[in-house]
Amino acid sequence: MVPVLLVLLSDEKYYGTFWKLMRAWSFYLIYGMGFRLKIDKEQETDPDKSYVFIANHASLLDPWIMIAMNKNPLLFVGKKELVKLPIFGFFYKKAVVMVDRSDPKSRKEVYTRIKKRLDKGLSIAIFPEGLVPTEDVVLAPFTNGAFSLAIQYQMSIVTQVYYDAKRLFSWDFFKGGPGVFRNKQCTFIQTEGLTIEDKDHLKKKTFDIVYNELINDELYMKDTNRPNNEREFKSPL
Repeated sequence: MVPVLLVLLSDEKYYGTFWKLMRAWSFYLIYGMGFRLKIDKEQETDPDKSYVFIANHASLLDPWIMIAMNKNPLLFVGKKELVKLPIFGFFYKKAVVMVDRSDPKSRKEVYTRIKKRLDKGLSIAIFPEGLVPTEDVVLAPFTNGAFSLAIQYQMSIVTQVYYDAKRLFSWDFFKGGPGVFRNKQCTFIQTEGLTIEDKDHLKKKTFDIVYNELINDELYMKDTNRPNNEREFKSPL
């Protein structure tokens, strides 16, 4: 795929085609590894609007799950450190807006780069947990970036919850196995009329939605005796 990717990432006008290719690849990757997707959406996105998509980060497959769930072309905001990876890093820096979270200047420059892409109808995708949570952490604290962006550009926040990624494709090499990824897209959080002073409240509101979904799902799973790959999707709330 390298020649195709080189062409599609050579100019921003090809990003729509690049996104369609990535969506096809995400389904091939997820299903080819023995997983299935079960998606519950409380609200559908408008293809003519831009949004800020956020989700809990529990697995290496999370970005591919988000790509598979969304027809809207997304622009990911990701860690600068991944640029160092051989081959992958080359394409990563062309397809992702990179940020060095330890550098205030880098965080500020993200806004400028994103504004150019929003004008072309893209949405933003961010995993807002400051650190990737360990196996015993349900949800790590959120950073401010996603919520500052949503308020600055008055974009709705689309909250997605990935219930099974940690169980089926864990950060732990010795855990996991084939099964069903249950995913939920919650009712959108509106930011119209909010100012930067509302950022912390907006962040807490979003965090609470994801955290409560995950905690209630843990209780549901404990009360369900069937193996994980046989369980039906059921909203925990």
